[in-house]
Amino acid sequence: MSEALRLSVEDQHPARARSVRRFPATIGRFDEPESRRIIDDLVRWIEDRYRADLAQRPSKHVYIRALPPDVIAAIDRLRDSPAITGAILRRFAAGHALTPMKRTDEVYISHYNKDKGGDQGLFSRHYDGNLRFLPYGAVVRALIYLQSDATYRVVFHDSGVTQAFASYEFGLLDFHRELHWVEGTYNPGDRQRILLKCNYLVAPRSGGWLTRAVLAANGGVFAVVKAAMEYSKSPKTLPQHAVGLLCNLFRLLNNLHPLVPLAFVAALAVSVGRGLYRLLS
Repeated sequence: MSEALRLSVEDQHPARARSVRRFPATIGRFDEPESRRIIDDLVRWIEDRYRADLAQRPSKHVYIRALPPDVIAAIDRLRDSPAITGAILRRFAAGHALTPMKRTDEVYISHYNKDKGGDQGLFSRHYDGNLRFLPYGAVVRALIYLQSDATYRVVFHDSGVTQAFASYEFGLLDFHRELHWVEGTYNPGDRQRILLKCNYLVAPRSGGWLTRAVLAANGGVFAVVKAAMEYSKSPKTLPQHAVGLLCNLFRLLNNLHPLVPLAFVAALAVSVGRGLYRLLS
């Protein structure tokens, strides 16, 4: 990781630094000609590489780490830019450091798709993560709009912010603590919405093993949830419908409290265990 990305907030914005419990949703824009050139080049490459996916209804996620090295290098110019990292760090008190979570970052082709599958939760009321009960650190997600028009509005409920994102704009939100959703209606003639989803952990610089543990927890949960969503989007088979139902159920339970889904799983496991014990006794 570049040392420049581990700058603490007192190195960048000493006058404005302050502690936050929930990172407030923040809207920004890339105005520099070089950044916009990079974005335009990325859009052309994605439209050519994923032409078939752009014509279909399900949303598509592709891990950035799986892309060609030159494309990753171009994306790094955006996700590592001071416009993003500075806007995040200025919200935190002195002594905090930013750690990019690049293994979780994705290219996202967003299609408004409410069909009770795993990706329906991307448009319904939801929290992106389910670890908001952890008192340590914060995960901030950057939604970088490579191409979009203003036909959809993103509502950041906890921050009281609503934005119809256009190309070259970005939104920053608390991954675990911001209830949000998308308002709009599917129109096949709309301009394609192509985004980067990039995640950053902000934690005390001296966190050591605790910071590493939180990173591991976030990475593990992210991988499991993403696999379930991908498997069950636009479901066709009975198992896909079942997993999609569970994805949407857990999303609703997580909206109540992040421990409710865990309690549900624990109760289900106990019930199954008792049933097996009785069956075998």
